[in-house]
Amino acid sequence: MNEFSWVKRYPKGIPASIGELEYQSLLEMFEDAFDKNAGNVAFENMGKTMTYRELDIKSRNFSAYLQSKFGLKKGDTIAIQMPNLLQYPIALIGALRAGLIVVNTNPLYTPREMAHQFKDAKVKAVVIVSNFACNLEKIKEEVGIKNIIVTNLGDLLGGLKGSIVNFVVKYVKKMVPSYSLPEAVTFKKALAEGANLNYERPEIASGDLAFLQYTGGTTGVSKGAQLSHKNIIAHTQQINNWFQPLLQEGVPETMITAIPLYHIFALAVNGIFMLRIGAKNVLITNPRDMPGFVKELKKHKFTLMTGVNTLFNGLLNQAAFKEVDFSHLKGTIGGGMAVQDAVAKKWQEVTSSPLVEGYGLSETSPVLSCNPLDGTHKMGTIGLPTPSTEMAVFDERGTKLEEGEVGEICARGPQVMNGYWGRDNKEVFFEGGWFRTGDMGQMDEEGFFSIVDRKKDMINVSGFNVYPNEIENVVANHAKVLEVAAIGVPDKRSTEAVKIFVVKSDESLTEDELNEYCNENLTAYKTPKYIVFTNELPKSNVGKILRRELREADQG
Repeated sequence: MNEFSWVKRYPKGIPASIGELEYQSLLEMFEDAFDKNAGNVAFENMGKTMTYRELDIKSRNFSAYLQSKFGLKKGDTIAIQMPNLLQYPIALIGALRAGLIVVNTNPLYTPREMAHQFKDAKVKAVVIVSNFACNLEKIKEEVGIKNIIVTNLGDLLGGLKGSIVNFVVKYVKKMVPSYSLPEAVTFKKALAEGANLNYERPEIASGDLAFLQYTGGTTGVSKGAQLSHKNIIAHTQQINNWFQPLLQEGVPETMITAIPLYHIFALAVNGIFMLRIGAKNVLITNPRDMPGFVKELKKHKFTLMTGVNTLFNGLLNQAAFKEVDFSHLKGTIGGGMAVQDAVAKKWQEVTSSPLVEGYGLSETSPVLSCNPLDGTHKMGTIGLPTPSTEMAVFDERGTKLEEGEVGEICARGPQVMNGYWGRDNKEVFFEGGWFRTGDMGQMDEEGFFSIVDRKKDMINVSGFNVYPNEIENVVANHAKVLEVAAIGVPDKRSTEAVKIFVVKSDESLTEDELNEYCNENLTAYKTPKYIVFTNELPKSNVGKILRRELREADQG
């Protein structure tokens, strides 16, 4: 009986265990990919391509600049804050090659959100796109960051095209608010100067941290999941095994990457795994521009794609999407939020290729389970555990439950984090190292898992976790607010939307005034879509606000 004999069923040809790690560090993985695929295209964005050889050279130069000019050393933290651009993989790999810990940061964060993350992670350097540099200016003294690199959207597109893109973005669309960061250097300058600087390859152990991936976790306060080189390498091997039914030796893959690389799903699956197999990655900078997205899809013979339910639904509602060539598409993976059955069925009809659902968290690098890619997937489930991953359902006391019983989904595996950065992690794991996901679910007789509810009050907006505590803390800081409670309500476009119930402390408070305040202090997807003023909030006998009663009343 082997270690993973508990697994009910696996797709044909996929081993239950990944065995030994192929690499001891991500540096080794990258170097191997550069050597094997030097002449192949690694990334494409807005029509501009970058080969593995070019990525090797540029990331090496960027790494040398960070070491020599900024004086950054192994174990220092660096924030990368930009959408999907060619600059992202260069900065990401360059930072890791310097032995740094990468803090992926949503470029849409407000100054308050940025400040919390940067201070908590003790960030020593920031790479940011100019569109959001004004927010960094507002907090740079508070967070004490002196090492800043700024880039424009078109910087690596080259020649006239790059200049035109930068001009239009700044002066026509006015998407770059004025800012003053005199100490900042440009991304292009960092690359140019780095080419003449010495790069010193650090010694990296598998247990060294590679990422602090910030998430609300299962308790609501944003904190960094500590992901080591070992976590990410093991995850890459797990995904590589899982994808075997779709991959052919010697046949290059083309992946469509519309999820931002700062999101753990795109980072690990689209970014790092695709590098591992020598694939071409097509980066979509603005997937919300659906007509533009479809136009881009028409240019490529893509074989793989990832996304979230709202993205797939949006594409399916574009008439021109049916004109895309899907003859090379092998499979599409949905994550970040539940894939709705209606969307999966329609996707199959239009593309003649399956859309299957996977499941994971920032804390687990991220994938824990996925539906098989050999045609035996179960719609409405989150699939089977990936190789070397154990999943089970537990009750509140930490007792493992039987098939069909609903409890908290917990997991063990080499991709699971050691804990949150600088936090007490006692409540994060059950005895035996079982990570508590905070999601309620069940396992069927074949070992497929399904999520039936959320244990906490987490709100899922287009695949992003929104935590009521954060919303309430922000709104409660308004001078005219006495009390506030936040819940999630169903929304056709984003799965859920934020709704707040507010007790005024000053009767002059208006919905417009509160909306403006929220827009200033919360990222767009966290901003309440609905505001209800009320005289009182339901509370327990100890004064705890009962969000459950608000949800029930709202649904009733």
